Amino acid sequence: MANPAQKYDVFQAIADPTRRELLRLLSKEELPISEISKQFPMSRTAVAKHLQILAEAKLISGKKVGREKRYRLQPESFSELHEWLSYFDQFWNNKLSVLKYIAENGSGDELKTVKLSEPNDK
Repeated sequence: MANPAQKYDVFQAIADPTRRELLRLLSKEELPISEISKQFPMSRTAVAKHLQILAEAKLISGKKVGREKRYRLQPESFSELHEWLSYFDQFWNNKLSVLKYIAENGSGDELKTVKLSEPNDK
């Protein structure tokens, strides 16, 4: 039987600041929902809903241990996000090159005569 379509993609899942904080929290260790809920000023039900969205995006996984469910980060699922963001490194790196030039050579007035590489010049 085929898997049902994924309801949330990685980008939708990380769009919410609470879910990003949940990911940071779970990056340190596996935690039960009772411990996770203590870290947020919202109901346990609201936290569970955020965790469900992250799980549907395959960024975290949960397993039942005794009476509680424990959640952990699924770091391999961040590859889609990493690949997309790495495209934009070229723009960031160009800005750092300009900053380095200014720091090493003065005010930056000389930049008008220096041709800086464009992001697509790689």
